[in-house]
Amino acid sequence: MSDWNDGIITEFRENDGHAGGWFEGKPLLLLHHTGAKSGTERVAPLMYHEEDGDIFIFASKAGSPTNPDWYHNLKAHPQVAVEIGTETRPVTAREVVGAERDAIYARHAARFSNFAEYQEKTDRIIPVFRLAG
Repeated sequence: MSDWNDGIITEFRENDGHAGGWFEGKPLLLLHHTGAKSGTERVAPLMYHEEDGDIFIFASKAGSPTNPDWYHNLKAHPQVAVEIGTETRPVTAREVVGAERDAIYARHAARFSNFAEYQEKTDRIIPVFRLAG
């Protein structure tokens, strides 16, 4: 996965925040986060949902039965940064739960059907985070 992510990160940065292939025309950001155990700085390319000035990300891991590593990192270290386009800015990650989470996830899945499929593939509720500056 790291080589795949590295390629997307490189493409994102070489093309002013855009990537082709599967990500062509989709909202993509780079999440800068700190390892929960290692303290190592990490970067993850993620699709996002923007609504009323808020940015939301989804710990889907393509419907895997477990959360992605970055989920645990955000829970341990919520002070992160995001690259959107050519801008990098600090934000705080807060998990959204309950009816608010369900509504945001449903609106994102309505735009990008693969997220509906991810939720159907797993027994866990896919976590949603709000990134606020």
